[in-house]
Amino acid sequence: MYLKADRELELAGGGAAAARVLALRPRVAAIDWTPDLGARIGSRDWWRGLATCTALCAATWALSPGFDRPLIGESPVPLAGQPAEQARAQAIAPLALGGDTGRHMAANDLVRPLAEAPERPSIDLGVTLGEGDGFQRALTRAGVGRRDAEAAARLVAAATPLDAIPSGTRIALTLGRRPTRTVARPLDRLSLRARFDLAMTVRRAGDTLIAERQVIAVDRTPLRLQGLVGASLYRSARAAGAPAKAVEAYIKALATRLSVGRDLGSADRFDLVIARERAATGETRLGELLYAGIDQGRRAVRLVHWTAPGEPEAGWFDAAGQAERRGFMGMPVAGRVTSPFGMRMHPLLGFLRMHKGLDIAAPYGAPIYAVLDGRVASAGRNAGYGNFVKLGHAGGLASGYGHMSRIAVRPGMQVRQGQVIGYIGSTGLSTGPHLHWEMWRNGQSINPRSLSFTQVARLSGEDLRAFRRQVATLMAVHPGE
Repeated sequence: MYLKADRELELAGGGAAAARVLALRPRVAAIDWTPDLGARIGSRDWWRGLATCTALCAATWALSPGFDRPLIGESPVPLAGQPAEQARAQAIAPLALGGDTGRHMAANDLVRPLAEAPERPSIDLGVTLGEGDGFQRALTRAGVGRRDAEAAARLVAAATPLDAIPSGTRIALTLGRRPTRTVARPLDRLSLRARFDLAMTVRRAGDTLIAERQVIAVDRTPLRLQGLVGASLYRSARAAGAPAKAVEAYIKALATRLSVGRDLGSADRFDLVIARERAATGETRLGELLYAGIDQGRRAVRLVHWTAPGEPEAGWFDAAGQAERRGFMGMPVAGRVTSPFGMRMHPLLGFLRMHKGLDIAAPYGAPIYAVLDGRVASAGRNAGYGNFVKLGHAGGLASGYGHMSRIAVRPGMQVRQGQVIGYIGSTGLSTGPHLHWEMWRNGQSINPRSLSFTQVARLSGEDLRAFRRQVATLMAVHPGE
């Protein structure tokens, strides 16, 4: 009596040899004979793959007829006579090749030569308004006659100023039939998006041009974005959908009330309200930052962008209608201080020396802001500081910013507090991306954190009531809508 497995082994040849073959089969099937030779170089799998590649190359060499013996390809015999005519008749353009007779057909008496090629009855084309370009000049460049270009420009200017049309606007044109080739084609139709809320069409009616306006409904409900600060406030706000300019304005606003790099935690929640316009045609346009808030649990900062009476520019007011401008309470970049002001062991030179500023670690390419209004005293390469910018301020103060990857200002340029002057890098004597920030008073180095000032402005009366209505409107916006 045999077991079923033993019976199968016996029928297959029997014995221990067949059993070993069956046992090796799954192990051989599990081996990867062609591993990636670009990974794990020197491992057992890599050597096995190299052996497989070598064996395949050797087999190809052995089976090839030789590199000096080319393979001769067989070419078909050229067709002639009736087979050639039949093949020509089945070609893509048989009549043009004379496929019906096998000969090229000459023109007969019914064919009359044209004195000149006919023109299209109308031409559709487009022109893009470039930076610094003129509306009438763009039409003339596209082929519109001078008289029609002037008339179209007057009609469009009656609806919106021509210089207010943004660059990059696409103008669709239709030029009609002209009586002779010596004159420009007449303008039959012109259409463009003159403003975000206005589309215009200029068309010909008889011998004159008339304008048609299409007012586009626009929803101006602001966009509100909220989320956790996480590892980087800038990256978290950008990931939530805020544009780069709005995030920069948000960080600049918070810097007037707290140190963005030192006082914020990963569990804090940011809150932004951005002006937004949504057209009925589907386009969306984001504007300036209207509200900047941060909730730290124990403390909340709520700032509203508002123009105070008598002020030329809008400022940031808290929810109570009070604005504070603090000169040095915020740092010039969102990061953490890795080396304070004072004596320290230099990380590269290896000896104790005076550190005349603050080192602030930040991501490579992060924007660097001016801490005060001033003038650019110098901007360029400066030995161990790498790419360096020095600003001169009122009251004998000056500030310096080193190790930049890129400089965004030039010498003699006037800058305002919070303006981007460069970007974080690691140029000069540096061990990683960071900002070296120095302050001087009358030429003497001082601790940047030792300086602070505050200017306070308060709203009252009808201005305060209007401000509170604006705050209530912004707080009523639902996030993400």
